[in-house]
Amino acid sequence: MNVGLKLFLRRDRRKRLEAGNPWIFRSEVEKWEGEPYPGKYAHVYNHQGVFLAAAYVNPQSQIFARVLSYNPQEVIDEEYFIKRLLRAKQLRQQLLRDDSEGYRLVYGEADGLPGLIVDVYKDVLTVQLLTAGMDLRRDLILSALQNVCQPRAIVWRNDASVRRLEGLSLENQMAYGHLEGPVEILENGLRLEVDVLGGQKTGHFFDQRENRRAIRPYVQPSDFAPQGARMLDCFCHTGAFTVHALAYGASHVTAVDISHHALEAARRNLTLNGWAERAELVEANAFDFLRKLEQDGQEFDVVLLDPPAFAKSRQAVNGALRGYKEINLRGMRLLREGGFLLTCSCSYHVSSDIFQQVVLEAATDAHKILRQIEFRGAGPDHPYLAALPEGNYLKFAVYQVTSRKA
Repeated sequence: MNVGLKLFLRRDRRKRLEAGNPWIFRSEVEKWEGEPYPGKYAHVYNHQGVFLAAAYVNPQSQIFARVLSYNPQEVIDEEYFIKRLLRAKQLRQQLLRDDSEGYRLVYGEADGLPGLIVDVYKDVLTVQLLTAGMDLRRDLILSALQNVCQPRAIVWRNDASVRRLEGLSLENQMAYGHLEGPVEILENGLRLEVDVLGGQKTGHFFDQRENRRAIRPYVQPSDFAPQGARMLDCFCHTGAFTVHALAYGASHVTAVDISHHALEAARRNLTLNGWAERAELVEANAFDFLRKLEQDGQEFDVVLLDPPAFAKSRQAVNGALRGYKEINLRGMRLLREGGFLLTCSCSYHVSSDIFQQVVLEAATDAHKILRQIEFRGAGPDHPYLAALPEGNYLKFAVYQVTSRKA
């Protein structure tokens, strides 16, 4: 097979690749033969000229090359994408429940398609092309998706800022078909409206789907809360956790978000399911609102904290840790004795160990004792490569909180 670009790795830089890590950094490349323009197909060799992988390159990116295949004869055509899409679809069909109509079909490197994200909303797809290599092949991807999924509409959600690191512009537009307004899906048997054209990320956060189902025992009527829990949902976005909590028997939910657009969607989702009167939606900065609730002497049975990524880079970690500590400390102070803290982080740069340590430090400052009940991650439609832990970003922890004097 005649290849126009060949990369040769440094003598000591093949082990990560051989372990299954699909990223090759510029510092790992000794030399190349050919012209490495953004998105170009290349073969990767060790320092002795032994074939290691097929990849696409981008000399403008910190990640110089991303592996597409370990087969030297692999042709990156429509059939290549169809095969990988079918494999990804089969895995989701095997692992996911029948009471949900939305899921992540393709999660980049984990599905052998680095830089490609595809979410399914019943018969509508949203697609993110996050790298030059995938953007260059958008026509092949579009045709393969139509072949495998037969959707009525496909949306390019290429508005993620990471595209700029690849030298790409941002866009958000229809790729195929036609849409009028939001799409309605079932999630865990509940009705949710999703703005696939204008909503955050691809419109909905499927990574929390199983975690939303997992909140049932903490909010349902119990000896602790006979009428069902009073819950505070901070950073509620479009209200998916709130809808689930009310479906599972929570007596009332106060849901807070700074986005008016998100809260309007949350209001519609509550109305769709018939629970608008059991929820209060508050448009506010969550940090400020937590302080106000504490000043007002409010108490809740359950506090849920699901903030956006506070640390999008290593440089932002220290500031992020301060933010995580503050919201968790204030959340604990709002809990009844023996109440439940459900706290999340979606920042990869904040590891599970560091996140749990920060929550523990918050408990120490709040004079609380934590009993950890669960520690969860993203759902099975968000697999990650063992050799690429960057794909394992979501932390979802459940604690019972008591005071030291109890």
